[in-house]
Amino acid sequence: MSDTAPTPESGLFSVGAPIADTKAPAGPIGERWDARKFTARLVNPANRRRLSVIVIGSGLAGGSAAASLGEAGYGVEVFCYQDSPRRAHSIAAQGGINAAKNYRNDGDSVYRLFYDTVKGGDFRARESNVYRLAQVSVDIIDQCVAQGVPFAREYGGLLDNRSFGGVQVSRTFYARGQTGQQLLLGAYQALERQVAAGTVRVHARHEMLDLVVIDGRARGVVVRDLVTGVVTTRFADAVVLASGGYGNAFYLSTNAVGCNVTAIWRAHRRGALFANPCFTQIHPTCIPVSGEHQSKLTLMSESLRNDGRIWVPRTAGDDRRPNDIPDRMRDYFLERRYPAFGNLVPRDVASRAAKNVCDEGRGVGPTGLGVYLDFSDALARLGRSVVEERYGNLFDMYRQITSEDPYTVPMRIYPAVHYTMGGLWVDYDLQSTIPGLFVIGEANFSDHGANRLGASALMQGLADGYFVLPNTLADYLAAGPYEGADERHPAARAALAAVHDRVGRLLAVGGRRTVASFHKELGAILWDHCGMERTRQGLLHALSAVRELREEFWRDVTVPGSGEELNHALERAGRVADFLELGELMCIDALHREESCGCHFRAEHQTADGEALRDDDHYAYVAAWEHTGGPPILHKEDLAFEYVELKARSYK
Repeated sequence: MSDTAPTPESGLFSVGAPIADTKAPAGPIGERWDARKFTARLVNPANRRRLSVIVIGSGLAGGSAAASLGEAGYGVEVFCYQDSPRRAHSIAAQGGINAAKNYRNDGDSVYRLFYDTVKGGDFRARESNVYRLAQVSVDIIDQCVAQGVPFAREYGGLLDNRSFGGVQVSRTFYARGQTGQQLLLGAYQALERQVAAGTVRVHARHEMLDLVVIDGRARGVVVRDLVTGVVTTRFADAVVLASGGYGNAFYLSTNAVGCNVTAIWRAHRRGALFANPCFTQIHPTCIPVSGEHQSKLTLMSESLRNDGRIWVPRTAGDDRRPNDIPDRMRDYFLERRYPAFGNLVPRDVASRAAKNVCDEGRGVGPTGLGVYLDFSDALARLGRSVVEERYGNLFDMYRQITSEDPYTVPMRIYPAVHYTMGGLWVDYDLQSTIPGLFVIGEANFSDHGANRLGASALMQGLADGYFVLPNTLADYLAAGPYEGADERHPAARAALAAVHDRVGRLLAVGGRRTVASFHKELGAILWDHCGMERTRQGLLHALSAVRELREEFWRDVTVPGSGEELNHALERAGRVADFLELGELMCIDALHREESCGCHFRAEHQTADGEALRDDDHYAYVAAWEHTGGPPILHKEDLAFEYVELKARSYK
């Protein structure tokens, strides 16, 4: 492949017409959401019973959306590949959920949460969406408390807060290290209430394999029963994708092994634009890789950085036990480099700093790819009982995995793939470029820019599901019900045939390599060249390698069994095939963005002291990609900053 710069002339992509969000109202940013709710069309309660919605995914975004839509009176069908909605990956979120309640009276506000989020995303998010997220955050806590979510409380009974990276206030509500689990159980209870009421039907162990688009509108999905293998089409007046992120393209990540890109990628192939695919968050506090046997990594909550101090030895090659290294010989490198924020810098900043000290030869542990997260100061200051109350389950999990006691020996952590800021492009209404296809939670791109602040994933998922989507979807459904959606329609028959053909192709290859071996090789390519640090040369190599690997996959993969049965190999083969296509787009997106911003760190574009160097004159836009079957088409959405000054991030 040519080593020329990635321009449209290189043949990697072409540039199409710009795209814009036309749904956000004009006027003061603090009034836009109220204005949009008022101008949105309504559906009267009697008519809602005649309207139907399909929701793909049962995590916080999907579960809360389905429960809310069912409560409103719509007919809702939920599909999830897990055996129960309670097993959605949202359950693994540990540290907390942000809300601008200002209970600590420390200067927090809706505007400050908005500002922190735009700045934390390195000015690559849309202001209108982010401000709405900050506004709605205050309602989420009240909703969840009413559901019985057991948030931590202070001695007097008030809800407790703690800090997270990238902010200087305490706005994160939490339930020890089980926040995601408790919030998901709250949403699940609301969902099951609607199941009992008959407004919602849940189909577990079903995977979406295609989108049915009729007369330009999303009208249904093709799903496969993962137990029987039966493939069917299901129809509705609108489709909501809440299927999570695509971090498992890297093979090793903090995501559950089953997390995949298939639902949004198949929608992308049907015409939905895919925005900012190269924006992949690397989380700084993951238990380091221990060997080739691993299929996933385990996250230690960012909340630990409230009381834990991160350090490495001052000199390379100092392999003494951590407790034998005196304080004067320790480099608390985050506190040294970023005194204003210390250990609570944003995730992208902390991750690169950890990588840098390990690259200098000062990493710890058997592989040298690790830094210490030390609680000795906190234990001395607070006592073991307080530390145990705040983080006890996380400490127990670390001990079970590593056989080391973090109460007496510092934890070892290293960055790992965690969250994806990219996803399907949506407008202010959370509607994709396909009318009737709405995308919520991590499956869309809308709220986090080039880096997500900690404790904001749960906030976005519940904001979208409980408060935003029920209002904006009603505006679309007010024109319904729509005609002509059943299995006899040519578009439905074509989608069903395409799924059968793809399943048949996977089963017919009859090669020698396992699906897992292809997935692992793809992950290594992306991690090495499209991970924490990217270069033009490395990305060009990765692009070529991914293309060659995809060709080999369709020539030499082995998928035993048949399609008419429970077949995990077939499930994974379909998902890896999609990851191989996505991996190419990720590399193209990273190549075309000749700047560093947030998690996208191009080594060619950095400041004198090694920080990300943005190019706002040329890249202050959302990159929304159109699928063509060949070189993709880039559509740019220019980002305007009226309320937050566009300037270099500083956490020093």
